[in-house]
Amino acid sequence: MKRIVFALAAVFVGGAVFAQEAWRHGERVPLWPAGKIPDFQKHQIGAMTDEASTNADWRATHQMPYIEWFEKPANPNGACMILVSGGSYECCCDVGLIKNWRDELTKRGFQCVNLVYRTPRPNGLPVHQSAWEDGQRAVRLVRLNAKKRGFDPEKIGVIGMSAGGHLTCMLATNSQTPSYAKVDAVDDMPCHVNWAIPNAPAYNTLNGSTGAQSPKDGTEIVPSINPCFAFDAKTPPMCFHHGGRDPWSPNGSTLTYRELRKRGIPAELHLYADQPHGAHGFERALEFLRQMNFDGCLSKHEIAQDHRFMPGATIRTEKEMLWPAGKIPDPSPNHAYEPYLVWFVPEKPTTKAVQVIVPGGGYGFCNFNGEGTPVAHYLNAKGMTAVVVMYRCPRPEGKPKHFSAWQDAQRAIRLVRSEAPARGLDPGRIGIMGFSAGGHLTLMTATNAKTPAYAPVDDVDKLSCKVQWACPIYPAYALTDGADAPNKTGGNDDSAVPVPEFSFDADTPPMCFVHGDADVWAAMNSVKCWEKLRMMGVQCDLHTLARRGHCFQFSAAEGTGSFTWMDRIWEFLSAKKLNR
Repeated sequence: MKRIVFALAAVFVGGAVFAQEAWRHGERVPLWPAGKIPDFQKHQIGAMTDEASTNADWRATHQMPYIEWFEKPANPNGACMILVSGGSYECCCDVGLIKNWRDELTKRGFQCVNLVYRTPRPNGLPVHQSAWEDGQRAVRLVRLNAKKRGFDPEKIGVIGMSAGGHLTCMLATNSQTPSYAKVDAVDDMPCHVNWAIPNAPAYNTLNGSTGAQSPKDGTEIVPSINPCFAFDAKTPPMCFHHGGRDPWSPNGSTLTYRELRKRGIPAELHLYADQPHGAHGFERALEFLRQMNFDGCLSKHEIAQDHRFMPGATIRTEKEMLWPAGKIPDPSPNHAYEPYLVWFVPEKPTTKAVQVIVPGGGYGFCNFNGEGTPVAHYLNAKGMTAVVVMYRCPRPEGKPKHFSAWQDAQRAIRLVRSEAPARGLDPGRIGIMGFSAGGHLTLMTATNAKTPAYAPVDDVDKLSCKVQWACPIYPAYALTDGADAPNKTGGNDDSAVPVPEFSFDADTPPMCFVHGDADVWAAMNSVKCWEKLRMMGVQCDLHTLARRGHCFQFSAAEGTGSFTWMDRIWEFLSAKKLNR
């Protein structure tokens, strides 16, 4: 599945007056009564760049911002979406993006409304002030017309890009703070929104609060959040999207997400490695709308992962012991079995890459069939070889909980590397994926390749245990506030940081994290590790899933992120060119 990235129509049209394009045939409604625009400034206009002009006479007659009601959907779902362009608060330039959003959301039953706010930036005021005023007024007008237009006044969402993403955050977190004095009876209507989808929100960090880029936030600078966000009692669920190389720092999204988690507000965070400024992953927004049932289509029927990933053809498996007989390091009487791995070999290989999988189980058992086998089946269907590791359990006495499992994981990587050439596989293209305790073990293995977990036992141990990628799936025990239990503070305490057992050494590879937003082993385990990796210059993906807990994939409704989560792994491998 390809990631949809809607192009940004940042086109400045020069001096000519352009006729309204054919796609823009909505009903336009002025935001304000004539002569009552708050904080009116003559240099500001209400126009998108496909219709704007530099002609002074034209600009003097186009100073009124407006909303644009698009056509009613053929099959209304009872909800409305306000669409907000970006443009650095200097213009409303995302013409193509607004069109694409309009088309896709209308097909899914949403009444769509285009918000065209005042630009360029106001003088002597915060860069977002006039846009925020226009945004609050727009929400009130939309709510006022809900019955007439056939949607629920408490099913109004907003989606925005860049400066529009920042404005989306302002509307979501500050509805109880009036941005302007009342001008008429419309302002008696509440201006809260019921959900928000910020794409690449600019200016969400303190360093970006002046309207500048903040490329060093999260790399050379530990960022803090822009204080303009109140996070009041009406702050709704939100779904963030941000490219990992965006100069308007993606840490602005992680910091805003953190604040929502502190308040127990359902949210999603989708971060895309190596991607620049742009509107990435619209499919994830649609899945968020489905998971929260904002589209009215969430199925109560959930399907088990092992059923979804059942192989359509015969799968060949080969079991292999991890260690030579009598040479298992640090044996413990606690261990219930000798560790081994199982090769899952695709019928028609399409890649020389290998995915090693370490299931979870709290280091008390190894959930081989629940978390290992279904994923191996999915990857085999893609033509990739998978290896599931049955590491030693339960925990050894007098040692760290992960001690034996870490030895087994390093040995598994070396053993797979030693056999790869004979199997027609690439010894330089091996990744590790793990769940829960296995997610912790994945991080241990990926961040400590230069630290041997055991003394060599044979020639296999002369090989490197470095992996080329890692996929920690709802990793447990990754932060200092939950090192051996569910996170005490939900990972929200800023003093909670990745545990010191993760070295994050020079061989640490790119990663793809997937985590339930409602997990008691908090999503902050993944978020804060992602932030650490970005600080190191390692570009990673991260996806959190609203209202989903631990082991979210064991059952899921179609059309939601917990149903399609393995596609995020495959997209990550494809984007990084690792699954060739």
